[in-house]
Amino acid sequence: MRISIDKDVCIGAGQCALTAPAVFTQDDDGFSELLPGREDGAGDPLVREAARACPVGAVTLHDG
Repeated sequence: MRISIDKDVCIGAGQCALTAPAVFTQDDDGFSELLPGREDGAGDPLVREAARACPVGAVTLHDG
């Protein structure tokens, strides 16, 4: 799995970071970003829920 965050869509709601804090964080401006080395989700079972929790759909999961 590969995770991408559309920075043009992200509004900084922080739902991804609240749901899967081992994978997502927020930058200094409050926008979502992946923690270093977590681009593949690191096997965290909450990654899919974090993507669903984004109110604007900025988090996309790519399987394969």
